[in-house]
Amino acid sequence: MGTIIRHTFLDSNGIRMHVTDAGRGYPILLCHGFPELWYSWRRQIHALAEVGFRVLCPDLRGYGGTDAPEEIESYVMRELVEDIHGLFDALGIDKAGVVGHDWGGSLAWQFALRHPERTERVASLNTPYLPPGPVAPSLMYRDAFRLTDKTFYMRHFQEPGVAERELEADVRDTFQKIMRPAKYADSLATFMTVGDGTSLLGKIDPGETFLSKIDLDTYVRIYKRTGFRGGLNWYRAMDLSWEEDRSLPSFEIDLPALLVVTDKDPVLRPEMAELSKPYVKNLRIERITDCGHWTQQEKPAEVSNLLIDFFGDLRDPSME
Repeated sequence: MGTIIRHTFLDSNGIRMHVTDAGRGYPILLCHGFPELWYSWRRQIHALAEVGFRVLCPDLRGYGGTDAPEEIESYVMRELVEDIHGLFDALGIDKAGVVGHDWGGSLAWQFALRHPERTERVASLNTPYLPPGPVAPSLMYRDAFRLTDKTFYMRHFQEPGVAERELEADVRDTFQKIMRPAKYADSLATFMTVGDGTSLLGKIDPGETFLSKIDLDTYVRIYKRTGFRGGLNWYRAMDLSWEEDRSLPSFEIDLPALLVVTDKDPVLRPEMAELSKPYVKNLRIERITDCGHWTQQEKPAEVSNLLIDFFGDLRDPSME
């Protein structure tokens, strides 16, 4: 008999959140990135639950079945962290392992930083931990990649409605063009550089996706209903978050931590992991080869095994 995934809705930090809940044992929270859903962790949910963990996987603010406030200010990191804090309170969870990918990785790091008393261990896929720098992040990353406001996706995302129109014009085409295996890493690089300043998707040729028909249909069905605005608002609030975050009392994370990098992610490049070392005192770095950006979907077994190893001594032995 397979793992049963329970779907629930709860109130947290002023919004209604959709959360999946599977298994029993020590709780592990999985946070998705853009443009994903709880569903991006489908393989890890089963793998972790089957070895003795309780696996919680929400649609984060702005996504899927969770509320998507209109105001960009509602997506600053302080609010996103408190969504998770409230989720733990609503479920009666004192402490958990916290895992994230992409934007979910940033959220995992920030939750561990701001609520170490509620975080047993923290793990991130692809996303390094970085404290606030001297320049707003959308500008810092633009300049680091030697791009412009026209050719850097984070800057292209800033004006409400522009990216939505392109991504929502053909949702199936959007997911088929960006969710691809490592051999098509150039497709994501083209997306990141806005097709040389013209279009996010127009210069990406058709090609294979690692999504099955059921997977693709799931993303398409949900995003046709919700659109992309909620997820894009995370990018629109990132510089506002930076303004707030610079006043935090500390930027060091002193918890057991895991950072998983991949060799073919054109956005969150593996060499960025080195930047985390001065600030994360107990950091373990693992590398997955022949893998692009969508790590837990492209290499599900490898990710599951790393997470089971990292959290292994916390699991319920009666489930083995």
